[in-house]
Amino acid sequence: MQVGIDQIGFYTPNKYVDMVDLAYARNEDPNKFLIGIGQNKMSVADQTQDAVSMGINATLRYLDQIAREKVGLLIVGTESSVDQSKSASLFIKSALALPANVRTFEVKEACFGMTAGIMIARDYVRLHPHHSAIVIGSDIARYGVNTGGEVTQGAGSISMLIKADPQILAINKEHSSYSEDINDFWRPNDSAVAVVDGKYSKNVYLDFFKHTFKDYLRQTGIKTSDFTALLYHLPFVKMGFKANEWAITGQDEKTKKRLKENFAVAARYGKEVGNIYTASLYLSLLSLMENAKLPANAKIGMFSYGSGAMGEFYSGQIVEGYEKNLHANADQKMINRRQKLTIPEYEQIFNQALESPQDNLELQSDEQTGTWYFAGTKNRIRQYFQK
Repeated sequence: MQVGIDQIGFYTPNKYVDMVDLAYARNEDPNKFLIGIGQNKMSVADQTQDAVSMGINATLRYLDQIAREKVGLLIVGTESSVDQSKSASLFIKSALALPANVRTFEVKEACFGMTAGIMIARDYVRLHPHHSAIVIGSDIARYGVNTGGEVTQGAGSISMLIKADPQILAINKEHSSYSEDINDFWRPNDSAVAVVDGKYSKNVYLDFFKHTFKDYLRQTGIKTSDFTALLYHLPFVKMGFKANEWAITGQDEKTKKRLKENFAVAARYGKEVGNIYTASLYLSLLSLMENAKLPANAKIGMFSYGSGAMGEFYSGQIVEGYEKNLHANADQKMINRRQKLTIPEYEQIFNQALESPQDNLELQSDEQTGTWYFAGTKNRIRQYFQK
């Protein structure tokens, strides 16, 4: 029995910052951001968008096309949790009107959280083949205004339906995992922004990729040339680019060309949206599938990384007719509908979003009709409305 991705939805907020504008405002050469980091734009979440609302909106992309009564599991992977106790998944389950018997919880391990959820969901469906599972990665990457990590911020969510006989991607059973207790990136309880040792984190990322990729090839007997594409967690595009360059070293020219070209296609959405933590790898997958023509059974390798640190490499096979179950036009329209912010506007919105709104003050959203948003707290209880 094959288990994998049957549906996929995407959401990103309706505002963005252009990297050229940001570079000039920070007295930097724009090419440092455009080429050195590999980013063009980054989405900006205002006070009305959080991990919950973005997760709801991503799932709405396909919700009407699935059998809700068969959903038995809902997992949210996030490092942008809205509560220290209550899971983001319960807010989302309520908004989506899913059945009361759905098992639901939140998982955390930095940017690895969505992959952890997918693996749990895959094993759940194997034991319960008549049920499906929704897995959501939803995050806002924040390092602070005028900080070293500012250019690697972003906001967005990816939602997937995992089920038997999937229509998009079948997940292969083999995987390679590696973990160490290290301090390359973290966010203390008393901080609204992350703490990161950027150079160290880049080195750890590459080390974890090399370890898991080589181990995966050793386990399976698969060769690098067997992959149609290699995809990566992209905190910024240049990070994955370096890993991909290492992976294709020594390969034949045909393999190098294919893996280079497909990496560029997979990075297309990330260059426009920025870092979305747990969902970044799967934004790469969506970008590849919506912007390339992939043959049935194409083998897609995926490297997931979460600082602190946890790495995993696994693969999937493209299902014939996968493109019929995507929403390429709607996703591109959503990216294009974003409003460009001036740097002062961005700074004001960013800093305001770091603060908790005044209790019993209802927030208003400037999003499109039908979009869910965080409306503030009422008696310290979070409120979510659909515009």
